[in-house]
Amino acid sequence: NAWAKEPVLVASFTIGGLAIILPSISPYTKYATMINQVTPYNYPVPVRDNGNMPDVP
Repeated sequence: NAWAKEPVLVASFTIGGLAIILPSISPYTKYATMINQVTPYNYPVPVRDNGNMPDVP
């Protein structure tokens, strides 16, 4: 019985295995991916015109 001999190792491997498996079946991952796909990466930035900017409309 591994739990009786090395409880710390069994617990650490169990937590590590859950950390690898759970994100793939978590609904949070699905919704976070959907939100990240529709969120724009570049936002329009207002530019202060100092009179020397012919290329900026």
